[in-house]
Amino acid sequence: MTKKRISIMIVDDNDMMRAILRGILRGDEYEVIGEARNGTIAVEMAERLKPEIICLDVMMPEKNGLEALCEIKAARPETEIVMITSNADPETVQESIQNGASGFIVKPFNAARVLDTLEKIAGRIHPKTA
Repeated sequence: MTKKRISIMIVDDNDMMRAILRGILRGDEYEVIGEARNGTIAVEMAERLKPEIICLDVMMPEKNGLEALCEIKAARPETEIVMITSNADPETVQESIQNGASGFIVKPFNAARVLDTLEKIAGRIHPKTA
């Protein structure tokens, strides 16, 4: 029996950060189904692609991650959203959690930290049956 891969969308205005995340997520567990470089595109793509998890940068042009988080959660409350930020100040973290973020990844990130955070969230999406 093949295990269903978890669909992920990556949202970051930095091409290098998206490439690094894409590389970390390459494997059997996750499938990157879309990428966006700002919150406006992210909201539209989330509605169209319906990813199970979105890795969402906080600081972006046009529409920042917090604004996109609110819009995506309003339209798709079942979508798990992990905020990515280089500035994990308490206000940003608190606002993100209050608006439905499932977790936080702080830049610069390492693969183990990213995968650990996503694994915890994935366990809520597809609970392991023992």
